[in-house]
Parts: sequence; structure tokens; C-alpha cells
Amino acid sequence: MNCLTLRAGLRLSVATAALIVTAIPALAQTAPDTTPAANDANDANAALTGDIVVTARRRSESLLSVPIAVTAFTADKLLKTGATDLTDLQNTTPNTTLKVARGSNSTLAAFIRGVGQQDPVPGFEAGIGIYLDDVYLNRPQAAVLDIYDVDRIEVLRGPQGTLYGRNTIGGAIKYVTKRLPDSPEVRVRASYGSYNQADAVVGLSLPLNDVIKIGVAGARLSRDGFGKNLNLGIDNYNKNIYAGRATLELTSPDDRLFIRVTGDYTHDKSSPRNGHRLLPGLQSGAPVLSNVFDTRAGLNTPIQDIEAGGLSMSATAKITDHMTLRSISAWRKDTSYTPIDFDSLPAADVDVPAVYRNEQISQEFQLLYASERLNGLIGYYYLDAKAATGFGVLLSTTFPGLNAYTAGDVRTQTSSIYGDFTFDFTPQLSLSLGGRYTWDQRKSVVFKANYIGLTQEFGGSPVPFLGTPPSTNFRGEANFKRFTPRASVNFKPSANHLLYASYSEGFKGGGFDPRGSGASAPISNAAAGRTYQDIYNYLSFDPETVKSYEVGYKGSAFDRRLTWALAGFYADYNDVQVPGSVGCTIGGVQSFCGITTNAAKARIKGVELETTAQVARDFAGGGSSLSILGTLGYVDAKYRNFIGPTGVDVANVRVFQNTPEWTLSATPTLIVPVGGGTLTANSTVSYRSLTHQFETASPFLDQPGYTLLDAGITYAFGAGDRYSIGVYGKNLTDRRYKTSGYQYIRTDIAGNPINLANQPVPNGPYIATLGKEGIATAFYGNPRQVFGTFSAKF
Repeated sequence: MNCLTLRAGLRLSVATAALIVTAIPALAQTAPDTTPAANDANDANAALTGDIVVTARRRSESLLSVPIAVTAFTADKLLKTGATDLTDLQNTTPNTTLKVARGSNSTLAAFIRGVGQQDPVPGFEAGIGIYLDDVYLNRPQAAVLDIYDVDRIEVLRGPQGTLYGRNTIGGAIKYVTKRLPDSPEVRVRASYGSYNQADAVVGLSLPLNDVIKIGVAGARLSRDGFGKNLNLGIDNYNKNIYAGRATLELTSPDDRLFIRVTGDYTHDKSSPRNGHRLLPGLQSGAPVLSNVFDTRAGLNTPIQDIEAGGLSMSATAKITDHMTLRSISAWRKDTSYTPIDFDSLPAADVDVPAVYRNEQISQEFQLLYASERLNGLIGYYYLDAKAATGFGVLLSTTFPGLNAYTAGDVRTQTSSIYGDFTFDFTPQLSLSLGGRYTWDQRKSVVFKANYIGLTQEFGGSPVPFLGTPPSTNFRGEANFKRFTPRASVNFKPSANHLLYASYSEGFKGGGFDPRGSGASAPISNAAAGRTYQDIYNYLSFDPETVKSYEVGYKGSAFDRRLTWALAGFYADYNDVQVPGSVGCTIGGVQSFCGITTNAAKARIKGVELETTAQVARDFAGGGSSLSILGTLGYVDAKYRNFIGPTGVDVANVRVFQNTPEWTLSATPTLIVPVGGGTLTANSTVSYRSLTHQFETASPFLDQPGYTLLDAGITYAFGAGDRYSIGVYGKNLTDRRYKTSGYQYIRTDIAGNPINLANQPVPNGPYIATLGKEGIATAFYGNPRQVFGTFSAKF
């Protein structure tokens, strides 16, 4: 057991003991928002009105009474729309992009209102916080969470930090698992469909006595590939996952103390996910394949293998009639081996064996206060995390096995105190004030060297290329402090209407680019040569900040037949971190070099609307209903300044990545009682406008606007909807659309390909900036899938 794991166990033990001792004198009933009875009521209420009980402000509230832009999905809604993982949520969430990161199977790239993180390497904080049962996931690896054993998922838009453990500059996604029921229960769910999709989820819950409940859930998720690797003879875009979760809940005999301990584990052994070449090989002339899911990639070292898991403990007690103490302790660890073949051809022309290793412990304490007019909390959060990556760049050269190796190691320690209180001046008027003070410390190692042979982490024993020493061997430390306030005025002219206006600030710490090249740093003093400070300045980047303004109107009318949540927002986004990489030559060998800068100031504004209309309720006298859920997102994101590497402002030719101007969806749902059960039929039409993959427009990778069509039909029957059977279709029109990609083709500042004479050549010939074949490789969203699902609980 290493020191980090030992410290995690000690913190869990200390937190448990402290909470139990504190709770003994005056314990009270646990919060009601996640009890099994509340879960069922939540689903029933949402089915009728589109309203859901959420805990976005750390207390149970109706979705329509929360003065925050938040979208919520109940377990019932997720089941009846056939959602399988977090990325399915983007189709019906305004101004949100959730996608599998390029060249991976389970790494998440998340963007909300123009803010996010595309590059998964350590050193860059996520712009969107992912929370699993209130535990912040520090890294995006293994964060494409599969949907099973879930109670609800909440997507909060805008800066978060006065209510949550980690400050997140763009928003937060809360994945909340089910509480254990009061009686023994067995749950099963099985699916089979296109591409031999075969999923099975089994859950068992058992109360041992009035104090202790235990529960376990396991999932086996598998699918053949959407395409083939024609070179290696293996699947491409397949799925091969085992996952499990165990839960222990303890409740005192008088319901005055509640402790929940959970452990989860996921093992993903899917084949490497390789991209589709968008242009013929510049050297070999290899043609473009007709099936976008096929590839000719040659790299399969190391074997794709991702393991992730963790332990967490949440304990809650009420120490007075108005005050509740809560502790959240967690340890998490993941390792991802991800071979990436950038050129997607058999030759070793920019083949990248890579590994990511992450481990974290976190401790959070909250003291919540609730009274008739004043509600809020104060909290303390601590995170100790380490993230490391190592990757090689294998090249087709006269030296077989040449490897341009890069390693980055980032240690993060962060502490913060935060608070947020709401005071009701009258039943109609309230004021919320909050703030957070954050201390971030970042320690980094950046290492670059050229070798013959793979490094030890990939099973090799390399030798230095031509005896050359490392080109970069940097160690640095940086500290950041920031206070971020929040204020909101809320007005309820009547019980069914809420108006609010808020101001909040967000902050994302700086750091060091783990792919940066110290050998590329400018020399400040020619006589002194390249100093440590020169390298430090070149590899480091500063924090970014956002000042966000939002106004909103939530309400219902016509006996709640029509509900809506309308929000308008404006944000000043400063010192925007722009991570990226370019082809470079180090010691005569081609490699990747990071070029991260705080190059930009930006302005983001937009509108979001979510509405549910009960078109017909209880028609034909049989309890039938027809409703339509609609969402609309509009965002206008523009750079005000963008200082490029040459010192020239290029804001006029820079765009926001993964931020379509328009996101729209419509979901009609018909519910009809049939033969002692309930038939639910729904369909979702969603649209996303032009999406840029990077800050520079790309004729290769940019995805024009597209529309997706999904549909599902579910029949639930038996006492309490004990059984259900459903058929679901995703992307029924079989639309091909790009989600991400790689490009290393020479371009001008506007992103147009150019030739040796620096003339635009939109149709070629192209000039490669890394490797010999030219890299313009895309990854695509899932094709048409149809699958059936059966579920039961006993």
C-alpha cells in the first residue's frame, strides 16, 4: 500500500470517528431527498409535469424553484429514452457538449457555454466538474460514466464553487446513485441489439437489520465494433466493459445518524479506438476508406486497458434543530493504457503508445444551516492528487524503433473554504450571497528524450538515441490564490413563478504544459544562454477567470400543464488557457510539443430555454397523457483578443471549440394505460449547428450542423412497475457526424491548408507538419443502433 492510499484510509477513518462522536449527543433524521420513497415520487412527478426534485443547492428543492440553470434526468427518464452513458445527455441539454475524447473509449471531453477541456493530459484542470455521489473526479480519464444503478443526473451550467467541493469555472455534472431500499430487492436489466450489443446489469439490496443495509450492483457491457481494423483484424469502436459497485449504509435505530460507504470498479478492455483518415496517404497514396468506422491503424502496443475505481464515505448528522454536519471522504485511482495511431496506417508514422495514471484523495466538511428564513452552508474542501502521463512518438525512419518520448507528472494540492446563504426577506423576495477562497499548489515534472525502443512502462528497455541526453528535464512549482464571489436576487411574484438575477465568478488554476519543450524556450539573455527561468516562463501558464451574469425566469401555467425555465447569460472570460500541440523537431527527431498560453480574452452570451407542455392529460378518460419536452440553446462566443505565437492579435480568425451556436431538441412523450400496465412512447429530434473542433477553423475536422433522431417504446407492468420491456433506436437516420479528430497539416492563420509557396490549397497537395503521410483523422458519433431491454425488480 503506497503513502497516498494509506493517507486516504486514515482520513476516511478519522472523518468517520469524528462524525460519529459529534453526532451522538443530538442526532437527527437524514435528509429526505434520496430516500427510496422520494426516488419513486420524483419519477412520478417528473412524468406528469417535467419537474424534478434536485439538490443543486445542497438541499432538496423543486427544479422549477432553483434559481440556477440546471437540467435534471431521473432514472425513469434515462431508462425510457435508452440512455447508456453520460454522452447521451448532450442531445437534450442546452449549450452542452459531452463526448468521448479523441483516440479513447472512456475519457470525457465536456464543454458548457463555451468553457471546457478537450486535452486530457495532466496539468490542465477540467472546466466542467464531474461528481460521482458528490465526489469530484479530478481527471477526465474513465469519466464517461455508464448509466446503471443511478437515481438521477444533474447538469449545472455556469461557474460553481460556493456550494461544491472543487471550484469549476464552466459548470458541474452530478451523477447520483440510488439509495438502498428498506426491504430486500433484486434488480435485473438486460439488453440486446445492433452490433451484438449485449448488456446485463444486476443489483441486490439486503437490509441485515434495522441499522445496516448492504447492496451490490454489477454490469457487463459489450458490443461488436461499428467498424474493423483492416490491418490488425480486430474490432474498431467496440465495447468490452465490466463494472461493479458495492454499498454499505448504516442508520442509527432512532434514525439519527446516516453513513454511506461505497466502492466502485470499472475495467474497460475495448479495442483501441482509431480514427478515419480524411485524405490519401501523402507518401504511400493509401486511399480513403469508404466506411468511416474502419481503420488501417497498425499500433496495438500497449494493449488498450483501462482500470478505474474508488472508495467514498458520506456521513450526515444533525447537531441541532437547525444545523447539520456532513463529511465526504474519498480515494480514487485509475490507469489508462491507450495506444493511438495518429496516421491510422500500418506504418509506424506517428504512432503513440500512451499511459495515464491518476490517483486522488479528497476530504470535504459541510456545516448546513436551515431555518424558516435563512438557509445555507459553509464548507472546507481538500484535494491531494497526482496525475502522470508517458507517451512515445514512433516514427518511420532509418532508425527502426525510434521513440520521441515525453513524460509529465503533476501533483496538485488544493484547499478551499466556501459558503453560500439565502435569506428570505419575505415569502416572495430572497437574497443569496456566497464566496470561495481557493489555494492551489501545482508541482510538475516535464521530461523529453529520444530513444531507440519503447520505454519501461511499455515493456521495453530503451537506449538513448545517438547518446543524446534528455532535451527537457524540468521541475517546477506554482501557487495560486483566488477569491470568487456569488450573489443572486430571487423574486417569486406567485407560487408558480420565479425570477432571478445572479452574478458569479469562476477560476481555473494555472500550471505547466506536460508536453512542452524546454529546448524551445526563448533565450532572454544571449550571454547567459537558456536559463531555468526561461524554461519556467515558457512551460508555465496562468489561471483563467470568468465573470458571469445570468437572469432567469422559471414558472408554470394552466394547472402546471406548461412549465418553463428560461435563462439569459453573459460572461467575460479572461486569460483563457489555450492548450495545444504542434509538430516539432527535438534533437533532430520529430515529436509533439505543447504550446499552451493565456492568449485570449473572450465574451460569451446566450439564451437557454427548457419547457414541458402537457398537450393532453387524462384524455379518453383512461389516464393517458401526451407531453412535449423542448430545449433550446443559443450561444454567441467570440474572442476579443487572441495573441498568437508571433505576437499578433488573431482574434478575428479564432473560434470557440466544441461550442455550436445552436442546440435544439424536441421530445414528444405519449403515456397510455394498457392491460394493467403503462405504455410509454417517445421520440427525440435534436439539432446541433456548426461545431469547430479547435480554436482554428478546419476544413477537415469541423462538423456542419446535423440532426439526430432517437425513439423508444417502453411497457411497464406489475405492482409498482415491477417489470418493463422496451425497444429503443438511436440515430435512426444513420447520420455520420464528426465528434473530434487530429490534424497536422500546414495551414495559414485562418486554418486554410497551404503549400510550400504559402498559397491556400483547399484541395491539396497537402504538406505534413508531423510524420510523412499527413495527419487529418476524424472520429465519429455512433451509427444507427436498435436494441431491446428487459428489466425487473423483485
